[in-house]
Amino acid sequence: MPVINRFAETHAEITAIRRDLHEHPELQFDCHRTAGIVADKLREWGCDEVKTGIGQTGVVAVIKGKQNTSGKVIGLRADMDALPIFEATGLDYASKTEGKMHACGHDGHTAMLLGAAQYLCETRNFDGTAVVIFQPAEEGGGGGREMVEEGIMEDFAIQEVYGMHNWPGLPVGSFGIRPGSFFAAADLIEIEVTGKGAHAAKPNDGIDTTVVASHIVIALQTIASRVADPLESVVVSVTSFETESKAFNVIPEKVELRGTVRTLSPAMRDMAEEQIKRIAENTAAAFGATAKVNYQRNYPVMVNHEAQTEFMADVAKDVAGAHNVNTDMEPTMGGEDFAFMLESRPGAYILVGNGEGAMVHHPEYNFNDEVIPAGCSLWAGIIEKSMPAA
Repeated sequence: MPVINRFAETHAEITAIRRDLHEHPELQFDCHRTAGIVADKLREWGCDEVKTGIGQTGVVAVIKGKQNTSGKVIGLRADMDALPIFEATGLDYASKTEGKMHACGHDGHTAMLLGAAQYLCETRNFDGTAVVIFQPAEEGGGGGREMVEEGIMEDFAIQEVYGMHNWPGLPVGSFGIRPGSFFAAADLIEIEVTGKGAHAAKPNDGIDTTVVASHIVIALQTIASRVADPLESVVVSVTSFETESKAFNVIPEKVELRGTVRTLSPAMRDMAEEQIKRIAENTAAAFGATAKVNYQRNYPVMVNHEAQTEFMADVAKDVAGAHNVNTDMEPTMGGEDFAFMLESRPGAYILVGNGEGAMVHHPEYNFNDEVIPAGCSLWAGIIEKSMPAA
């Protein structure tokens, strides 16, 4: 099953939807316009059931095959939210909302799943039920967790679930996948360092929190370089360093550090949390200060299930040819809240090539519309191959 011819015919229509979504980006759970367009299209195209407001602004639709003797129910998920980034693409259809941008391609993900839903409603050439899931708040909000906790897997009797993300650097229409840990756990850290304020001309009268916090930032880097097994993966990044004072001549009493921790295994995650607390508290104590650590476990490691990964790779090979599918893709330290869905049900997540260009989360990134037929074909292939009609 190569790229399905029908998607050449609907390519312009789905591209237009994608570019409209790109012009009107929405953040996290505030996906009301996007969700409204998605729900309207799904109803227009004849889905058997369309339910809105799941996980605040999520949309789930049911498409029944010509037959339902298999009893199988397969879920396909796309994310809808954008990022708080100022767009710098110069495109005719660039964001119309300053400071918001589809810089990760979720507009393309939504469009591709809509294109597949349209096709599946037209053909229904499968034995079972397809459930298409449009999720808000992947970018830090945990919309996948909310939809799972609200019971979408049980309410729609989903047995397996699949996800897809575009990937700059991979050739257009090629695919990359791997079994096991694929995307990292993405945790959040806040460290409040408290010392003693003083005049900058008399640091001996205080306990300098900027010096203490600086030592903590440097010491945290030893977690990766001196504590972790060199063959394991861990990233500790302090991304914000704020004091309570903006004056040039005041040593502040408090400094707040913020950052993120990325790991690919539960053991490394436990180690990182323990070491961050130990290093921060003991480094501060060595200077006579104190450090209070708030470690928030956010997205877990996204783990592809072996059987479903092999199946998804086979469908990708049908679409793109075996030579265009990398089944041993390198793991990434990026986070992905599809992890919550893969903790709830067996399934897999794949990357589709977006071609050369800016990486995701960059102001000049743009989803490549030439990817749409391959992505739509993959979604349709998963349904038709996993639940073949007699």
